[in-house]
Amino acid sequence: MSRTLHYFFAILMVLTSVSASAQAEPTKGGIVNIAMIGEPPTLDPMMSTADLVGTITQHIFETLYTFDEKWQVIPLLASQMPAISDDGKTYVIPLRQGVTFQNGQPMTSKDVLASLHRWEKVASRGRQTAEIITDISAPDDHSIKIVLKQPYAPLLALLSLNNSAAVIMPDAQTRQNPLTEFIGTGPYQLKSHQADRFIQLTRYEGYHSQAGEPDGYGGGRKQYLDEIRFVPVADPNTRIEGAVSGQFAYVDSLPVESFDKIKNGKDKPVLLKPYGWPIFVMNSRQGLTSDILIRKAIQAALAPQDMMTAAFGSPDFFSLDGAMYPKDSIWHTEAGTAPYKPMGDTAKAQQLLKEAKYQGQTLRILTSRQYEFHYKLAQVAQAYLEAAGFKVQLDVEEWASLTQNRANPERWDMYISHSPFLPEPSLTGIMSDTSPGWWVSDKKHTALQAFNSETDPQKRVALWANVQKAIYEDVPMFKVGNFNALAAQSPALQGVRPSPWPYFWNAYLTQ
Repeated sequence: MSRTLHYFFAILMVLTSVSASAQAEPTKGGIVNIAMIGEPPTLDPMMSTADLVGTITQHIFETLYTFDEKWQVIPLLASQMPAISDDGKTYVIPLRQGVTFQNGQPMTSKDVLASLHRWEKVASRGRQTAEIITDISAPDDHSIKIVLKQPYAPLLALLSLNNSAAVIMPDAQTRQNPLTEFIGTGPYQLKSHQADRFIQLTRYEGYHSQAGEPDGYGGGRKQYLDEIRFVPVADPNTRIEGAVSGQFAYVDSLPVESFDKIKNGKDKPVLLKPYGWPIFVMNSRQGLTSDILIRKAIQAALAPQDMMTAAFGSPDFFSLDGAMYPKDSIWHTEAGTAPYKPMGDTAKAQQLLKEAKYQGQTLRILTSRQYEFHYKLAQVAQAYLEAAGFKVQLDVEEWASLTQNRANPERWDMYISHSPFLPEPSLTGIMSDTSPGWWVSDKKHTALQAFNSETDPQKRVALWANVQKAIYEDVPMFKVGNFNALAAQSPALQGVRPSPWPYFWNAYLTQ
């Protein structure tokens, strides 16, 4: 299956003041402050699909597998790729030996087994996967056996992702819900969490790294930095000024229109192109948007051209595309995308509202200003939805609150989110019946089961078209377009590879 995972991100890193030469072996030491978009809703990576959570906690916790620089699955806590039975239903995963948790205890299959059982119960992607799993067992201290009801191609990708993540923790810790301890096997350990001030990570001296050179999220993980501090900076203008003044070593999620200003500041811009897509997720479970005619009216009313222009300004930073994956991806297909209209279709939306017998109920949209483009998208969407006849209410919340409130179907009809282009389509949140939005339909299940049970890479590409058709026909979400992501990095900080979830093992300071 790993052959189907390709590296979609054309990465441009603009660090004009940084020397191309590198030290033979960087010097250990230093503290870096990393500006993030806000306070994470949790530090339990199983409990959240938020990129903010995954970005921070991937330094503390590790998974059995991860992604290399080409987005292929490679071992992390596993010692090698699994032995898979001829029928594709049984995976035997050998575990690395010598790995210890940050409390000094050795990692064994008992810990891995307990962690995977917890993942099946509390993580949205874990619950999705549990429907396919017959049994998980530990044949000995150094291996795990997973038996499936049927072949399931996304399994290893699901075991690799860093949010809603199948992280490994000590057996005793797995019985905590919510977590009260945060002990993993990662290169950095949690020292202090002062809410709304910083999350302080320090080097775990007992860390047992994979051998070899760094390779994407895998390979050798060196701990040059003494300390990493993730600082919540909710206001995007404050993040911009922090980058210009050089207040932070790295600033995540900057508005793309600040590119020129950042370029002339102390930190330098880092552009990921293309990064991903913003989406409006519909509440398919209850309330106004549980009516498919209402969802189709929203689909017709929204105007991606004006929404993306408001959110990202220049077309240098976005493109209009109804396909779930960009043109250079193996997953790109135009199947089902006819309803995607750059300027929307107000008349069609009005007709659909009439057919739905819409009575003027309030359409509640959850959004946040910590991702400023979310808020701008919501403002333009509100105008077009009101033009179609909807009564619209924008509920603007802190990102941490939004990610918690979206779990309650009574509180919203749509919420705005975004995602990088994930290497395996089945990692997308809406593919899980239990993910907020709760898209459940026979059409989805038929298309997704055929896609996930096929292990031949080329056949999977063709079957993905049917899943995309189901998305457009059931309208569990509205994809607005493709966008580029902007961050900023100090010239003194080296060894950071631009990536959708930035990581700071292998990073070091030169000044």
